[in-house]
Amino acid sequence: MTWSTKQLAELAGSTVKAVRHYHAIGLLDTPERASNGYKLYGVDHLVRLLQIKRLSDLGMPLAQIAAMSEPDASPDDALRVIDTDVAESIERLQRVRAELALILRHQTPTDLPAGFGEGASELSDADRALLLIYSRVFTTTAMEDLREMVQDKKRRPIDAEFDSLPSTADEATRQELAERYAPYMQELTATYPWLSEPGKRAPGGRVFAGSVVGEAITALYNPAQMDVLGRAHAVLQAATND
Repeated sequence: MTWSTKQLAELAGSTVKAVRHYHAIGLLDTPERASNGYKLYGVDHLVRLLQIKRLSDLGMPLAQIAAMSEPDASPDDALRVIDTDVAESIERLQRVRAELALILRHQTPTDLPAGFGEGASELSDADRALLLIYSRVFTTTAMEDLREMVQDKKRRPIDAEFDSLPSTADEATRQELAERYAPYMQELTATYPWLSEPGKRAPGGRVFAGSVVGEAITALYNPAQMDVLGRAHAVLQAATND
């Protein structure tokens, strides 16, 4: 018994387009034709097509399937590579599921680095954007420290006050906030000493970290907020020099 291209494809759970492609790249032998010009496929073609589909479903590239036609060829090495790739994909998908569960549980924004859950929903748009940038600049351990800072609810009031500071805030308001902000910054530096030299936690180096973070902060925060940060640093510096 023989089959047409369409019948062969249906029997194998494939498509006519795939069968023609396998012919074109030499994976599947071209059968004889009937007097009317139609291809006549036999059992050997069906078996070969099923073999190709089986290996392809397992993730083996067509080029490797073609190599399997060589004498003494074994699929073991190729299958081990596929198995490693699949294991890595499963691990990645499990991490994604865990992250999705965290996002859904805490109703946190999706524009945050992995692992940021509790307390993150209270961050400003600028803070969230900065954290995303930090995730590309600093080490994993540095990001773990930043996650602890985000989850520390004791620091929320002054953070919120800084976030809501308008660009039109007068000098007295800026100075007053800076003086209250300085002890907060000092506390953070005492808890996380690397904040005073963030370049040490940047795989790209101090210059790279400084340029990227400096540019980001300037773009994300308004002039009044930038002024408060500068004044707070000045307050700390003055206290250190006394």
